[in-house]
Amino acid sequence: MAQRILLITNDFPPRTGGIETFCYELAVRLPGVTGGSVVVYTSRAMGDHEADARLPFPVVRDAAGTLLPTRRVARRAAELLREYECDRVVFGAAAPLGLLAGGLRRAGARRTLAITHGHELWWARVPGARQLLRRISRDVDVLTHLGNATGDVLRRALPPEARERMARLAPGVDTEQFRPDSGGDAVREELGLGSAPMVLCVCRLVPRKGVDALVRAMTWLRVRVPEARLVVVGQGPDERRLRALAAWAGVTDRVVFAGVQSAERLPAWYAAADVFAMPCRNRRGGLEAEGLGIVFLEAAASGLPVVVGDSGGAPEAVRHGETGYVVDGRDPRSVAERLAGLLTEPGRSRAMGRAGRAWVLDAWTWDAAARRVAELLEPV
Repeated sequence: MAQRILLITNDFPPRTGGIETFCYELAVRLPGVTGGSVVVYTSRAMGDHEADARLPFPVVRDAAGTLLPTRRVARRAAELLREYECDRVVFGAAAPLGLLAGGLRRAGARRTLAITHGHELWWARVPGARQLLRRISRDVDVLTHLGNATGDVLRRALPPEARERMARLAPGVDTEQFRPDSGGDAVREELGLGSAPMVLCVCRLVPRKGVDALVRAMTWLRVRVPEARLVVVGQGPDERRLRALAAWAGVTDRVVFAGVQSAERLPAWYAAADVFAMPCRNRRGGLEAEGLGIVFLEAAASGLPVVVGDSGGAPEAVRHGETGYVVDGRDPRSVAERLAGLLTEPGRSRAMGRAGRAWVLDAWTWDAAARRVAELLEPV
């Protein structure tokens, strides 16, 4: 039977980020996988009218900048469920919008699925939020987890009956978009890098991502690889501190803050690099942790070895010693050692990059993720 799906999320283009990518890629693929249709209910964002006009399915924008599980939003979601004759509901991020699940079941939803990413780990560890997460897990049919590390944290917080209904849902990569021959030469010319070794980091600039460890690592890396440059793609509240750190460390000429790049141009930035690194780390006693890290998979699909921080589920996005390395994101010198090893042994780096792309092609595709969602939405 064709599935008619209502996707409810705050994380949808033109906003950028890992969860936004997750929701978008599922939305564009699910109709083809299920033979049905998708409707997206999301919050407003700058540039949303132009972005929505290019999509082959309806996107309903709420007047609010952030959807919350209020009575008004619950009523609107139920109206959309009936208007578009949807029989399945997917919550793009389980918390907090999964709190709408009970009401939508009463409104006619036959099957509900809530996707967890990284922030639900915080909910699982904080007493008040944990109770709300337990409620979500009871109300939805399936609560997903990204991998073993995130699944273990969530299970410890949930009642036994909810644990039994959990399922792994891994993200994917568009391997036709992210590939080694995606126009990297143009980016190098734009940056004036020539043939200089390039370390790339793509992330939101917040302390958890470990960009400061990369900046500090450049003080050691410039000794081993004098021409190496660090290029940081992204924006965020930590940018001013990071720029000041680069100046204090005397590596301003070796660190490029490139800002946010469009989704269309991003593959070329990966293709321009020699190594990808994001030494993420846990913060606030583990309340802030990386869920997985789609950027690591995008980099691997682009043929790059990856240097991954030991935070949350991030180590599951690399085969240590085969497609890259797991590092301590609080130790800039060890980060520098791994980067130096990869940049001074290009043959080994290329072999890791090839292994990473082969692994992504085998195990991390969006088509596989969409098929998995369709399976989980089928009544048992």
